[in-house]
Amino acid sequence: MNNSAEWKKMLTRMTGIADEADEKISKQIEVHKSLGWDMIELRTVQGVSITKVDDATFDNIYAQMSKAGIKCAGFASAIANWARPITHPFEEDIEDLKRCIPRMKKMDTRFIRIMSYPQGEADAVFWKKEVFRRIGELIKYAEDSDIVLLHENCDGWGAQSPKHLGELMGYFSSPAFRMVFDSGNPIQHGGTKEDNRNFFLEALPYIEHFHIKDCLLNNGGFTMPGEGDCEVETLITKLEKTGYKGNYSIEPHIAMVIHAGGTTSTNANQAEVYKEYGEKANNLVFCAMSKAVSI
Repeated sequence: MNNSAEWKKMLTRMTGIADEADEKISKQIEVHKSLGWDMIELRTVQGVSITKVDDATFDNIYAQMSKAGIKCAGFASAIANWARPITHPFEEDIEDLKRCIPRMKKMDTRFIRIMSYPQGEADAVFWKKEVFRRIGELIKYAEDSDIVLLHENCDGWGAQSPKHLGELMGYFSSPAFRMVFDSGNPIQHGGTKEDNRNFFLEALPYIEHFHIKDCLLNNGGFTMPGEGDCEVETLITKLEKTGYKGNYSIEPHIAMVIHAGGTTSTNANQAEVYKEYGEKANNLVFCAMSKAVSI
C-alpha cells in the first residue's frame, strides 16, 4: 500500500457517484471508506434522487455521513438532464433547485450538477432560445444562494459540439455557472478521440469538477478507467498542469446504469466492481498528478 504524503493528498480529492456501488447510503459510505475516500457525490439513495427524497430521509442520510466522517462533494441532480427535454415543465427544475439549496448548505457543498436540456420535439430555434432563458434563470438562483451550477457535457444543447459548449459557457461567464467535465461522454455519444480532446479544451477554462468515465469507440461499451479510448490519464495530466485543485469523481456505468425513473443493475457484484473501478482510478489519477509535476 502506498502511504506517501502525495498518495494521501491525492485521496483527499477522490470521490464518486456512489449509487453505482449500492442504493443504500450505508453501503455507499462503506465502499468509499474502503477506497480511502472521505467524500460522496450524491445522486440517488434507495433509488430516489437526492433532490426529491423527503426531509426525514435526507436528515438520515446527513446523519449517517456525518457520523462516518464523510463529506458531500456535490449533488448530481437531474436538472436539465437527459430525461427532461426542453419541452419538459421548467417548474420541476426550479422546485428541485430550491429544495436543494438548504440541503446543500447543510451538507456544506456549493456544487450541483446540471445539464442543458435535450431538444426533444422542439425546433432548433426554440430549443436554443429556451435553453438560454432557463439556464439564465437557474444561474440567478445560484448566484443569489452562493452555489455553483456545474454544467456537464452530456445530453443537451451545450453538448452538441465543442463550439456549442463554448458558446453556452462564454455567454453567461458567471462564477455560478461552471463545468463538470465528463471524460467519457463525447465518445459514449458517438464522437471520436479528436472530439473528446476538443470538448476538453473548450471546457478547460471552466472546469471545477471532473467525472472519470472511460469507454470504447463506436459504441464499444464502458471500460475500467484507462482501458478505453477516452485518454483519461492524458486529460487529467493536462488539467493538473493548469493548477487545477478540484475533485475527481468516478461514474463507472459498468455494473449500474441509471435510467429515467430508477436504476438498473447489470451486475450482482456491483459494489465490488465499483471498488475495483475506484482502485484503478486512484492509480490513474496518482500517475497523472505525478506526470503533471515531472513534465
